[in-house]
Amino acid sequence: MKEEYIVYCDESAKKGKYFGNFYGGAIVNSKQINELNTILNKKKEELNLFGEIKWSKVTESYLDKYIEIIDLFFKYIKTSNIKIRIMFKPVCYIANNLTDNQIDNEYYLLYYQFVKWAFGFENSNPERNKELNIRFYFDKLPNTPNRNNTFIDFVYGLNNVNIFKDNNIHIRRENIAEVVSHNHVILQCMDIILGSINFRLNNFHKEKLPNSNKRGKKTIAKEKLYKHILSRIREIHPNFNIGVSTGLHDWNTWTIPYRHWKFIPNNSTYYSKLTKKQ
Repeated sequence: MKEEYIVYCDESAKKGKYFGNFYGGAIVNSKQINELNTILNKKKEELNLFGEIKWSKVTESYLDKYIEIIDLFFKYIKTSNIKIRIMFKPVCYIANNLTDNQIDNEYYLLYYQFVKWAFGFENSNPERNKELNIRFYFDKLPNTPNRNNTFIDFVYGLNNVNIFKDNNIHIRRENIAEVVSHNHVILQCMDIILGSINFRLNNFHKEKLPNSNKRGKKTIAKEKLYKHILSRIREIHPNFNIGVSTGLHDWNTWTIPYRHWKFIPNNSTYYSKLTKKQ
C-alpha cells in the first residue's frame, strides 16, 4: 500500500528585532489536494481575490475578505486535512563556535532542520505497513541556482536518514521543486499565518507612522487579522502562546494539526539584552 503527501514550504524574515529565521510548512495528503485547491480557489473567486493573497497585502479594505479565507483554511487545519508547521529562532540565543561556512549557509542549514523535524516524519508510519512518498514544494528559493540545487540535494538525501528509512518514507529527486506561490493557494494561506506570527513576535503591531504617535490603518488591520488567527489556533490549542514550542497534548509530532517550534541551538549563549523584556 502506498500513500503520498505534498509538503509546501516557505520562509519569512531572516532576522527580526526579537525573532528571526521564520519557516512555515503545510502538509496535505495528495488524495485531497485537488479538492482542497478547488474549494480554496473558489472562495478566493467569491471574495474577488483574483491575485495572490499574502500577508504583505493585508489592508483595512481587504481585512474581512482575508478573515473569510483564513476561516475556511482553519476549517481544514482543525480536521488535520491540512497540517501547519511554523519554526522560528529567538535572536537572544546566539550559537557558539560557528564556522564561516555555517554562518554563510545558516538559511539552508536551518531550513534543512525544519524540513527534517518539523512535520513529525519520525512518527508518520510506525508499523511500516505502507510506503510513504513525499513531494516537497518550496516557494522560490532566494539564492543562486547552484546553492539552491545543493540544498535540494540535501533534502533528497533525507532518503538515507534513519527516521525516513525506518518509516518507509521515500523522496524522488524530481518530486522536490521550487514553485511560484501565486499558483498554489495552500502556500498563500500558509504565508498569511507565517507572516502574522512574525508580525506579532517582532512587535510590528506597535509601529507608528513617521513623525506621528499613531499607527497606520494597515498596521491596525494586520493586528486584527493576527488576533483572529490567534483565536483560531486557540480553538485547537487552548491558552496557546505563540512564542514557545507547542505542546503535543493527545497528538504526536505527525498527527498534531498545528505546531510551533521555537528553535534554540544546542550550543548557544543567551543574551537577555536582546529580549523584549530588556
